[in-house]
Amino acid sequence: MDGMTSPMMLSRKGDGIGWMTFNNPARHNAVSMEMWEAAEAILADFTADPAVRVIVINGAGGRAFVSGADISKFESERSSEAGVAAYQAQTARVYDALADCPKPTIAMIQGHCIGGGTALAVCCDMRICEERASFGVPAAKLGLGYPLKGIRRLVDLVGPSFAKEIFFTAKKFTAEDARLMGLVNRVVPTDGLEAFVTDYAATIAGNAPLTVGSVKAIVAEALKDRGQADNAKCDALVAGCFASADYIEGRRAFMEKRPAQFQGR
Repeated sequence: MDGMTSPMMLSRKGDGIGWMTFNNPARHNAVSMEMWEAAEAILADFTADPAVRVIVINGAGGRAFVSGADISKFESERSSEAGVAAYQAQTARVYDALADCPKPTIAMIQGHCIGGGTALAVCCDMRICEERASFGVPAAKLGLGYPLKGIRRLVDLVGPSFAKEIFFTAKKFTAEDARLMGLVNRVVPTDGLEAFVTDYAATIAGNAPLTVGSVKAIVAEALKDRGQADNAKCDALVAGCFASADYIEGRRAFMEKRPAQFQGR
């Protein structure tokens, strides 16, 4: 699935990184049903491919990450109750696939990150944006309802007070606002964003996949209510790292003062 899977969804792989690009720059990368369906297929392919160790999500054109739903498609895709339900089910599948992906995920954010774009970015493990980026969820200006799972993800990230501020005001927030809220991990100069993210992703891809994957899974368990975490699962993941060939390789590489060549086993 290298290359184009849909004219408005692009994917490529290289150096352990899978890149998924929303490619509708004329509409600030607003997303149609067809694009969500292609995104689901791309994510499934990246998740299944052992050569892909990190996934980066971005938007084409430099003016937007994703600006939410394509309003020009509302009449054809979301004018009926059944259409709304189908659209919501499809977006939920993509959000879940991204949030539950066992591999590290990074949102590389240029320009506007609005509505469904913010929801998509929140599903990633990390968000790295440029200085001009802006964020917002305009649901309150459109009369839209927002599901529990999406709000919970935002609350887990920024806390209840900032989550309420984002929804209650429906304002656009700056990159610095987002950094202070904890909505983004890093804010970098516009002209250095892609190089920064590529280097970050390459660093992660070069680390031990079993360790990285175990930490992602254990963090998810740590976010559960006390007493709800699967301790046996966490213990098994840790034991799997120590029993792996990568642990042997890591020790040898450290002693020999050379980069480790991890195989994920």
